[in-house]
Amino acid sequence: MSVHSQTTRVSIPQIMHCKGERKIAALTSYTAPFARLLDESLDFILVGDSTAMVGYGLPNTLSITADQMAAHAGAVVRSTSHACVLVDMPFGSYQESPARAFVNAARMLAISGADGVKLEGGEALAATTRFLVDRGVPVLAHVGLMPQYKNTMGGFKAQGMTDESAERILQDALAHEQAGAFAVVLEGIAEPLARRVTKSLQIPTIGIGASPDCDGQILVTEDILGLSGPRIPKFAKQFADVGAVIRGAVEQYAAEVRAGTFPSLDQCFGVKK
Repeated sequence: MSVHSQTTRVSIPQIMHCKGERKIAALTSYTAPFARLLDESLDFILVGDSTAMVGYGLPNTLSITADQMAAHAGAVVRSTSHACVLVDMPFGSYQESPARAFVNAARMLAISGADGVKLEGGEALAATTRFLVDRGVPVLAHVGLMPQYKNTMGGFKAQGMTDESAERILQDALAHEQAGAFAVVLEGIAEPLARRVTKSLQIPTIGIGASPDCDGQILVTEDILGLSGPRIPKFAKQFADVGAVIRGAVEQYAAEVRAGTFPSLDQCFGVKK
């Protein structure tokens, strides 16, 4: 039975059960208006740390805080009723120790009401995944190109392009599966590797710049709507130019204000007709 036939919010087990049954559709959101528009069409919404760049105009994802992420996740949760809502653990909120990761994850979930967290990291972070899962925090792992590791990776570069790198990423994904992650995001990796990882795991893989053979896909919403600037990432596709619609509406509004045709008496109070 499709999860979209349910009247309650999509659950973590339902997402897991999609493996081998049907594709999982996900997007990012960090505000109430967008979340309301996305809700009914998606299996899960990720309140990604891309909020730092898309929402705050920052150059990367490294400076957003756990409290900021929790606040945005709360807005998304309050504005939706169907899609599962997951929230990124930002840089510095989980790397110190599994215990610190749990304190921050528990606080973020308590504040926001989100259903689970996402964390970036290879096999070294699998112990943190296990610590969180054992204490009731669902974890979506993230391997491959990891934006929080841009400084050690030398920028936003495709990963898994050599045999050694590919094997390491496969082992990273397997480690998180064994640690209890309910799914794994594969970002910016070689397409054959993404197919291999997907076939090797019993849990779903969520691709972003990975492979059509992944069990699901996720993108930044602003990228698919033409709201992220003149250039979008290679792995994204612009499905609409909402930016052009917004610019047109603003131009018309400004022109009517300057011409004195807005507001008319129809937009005023206490006017007798």
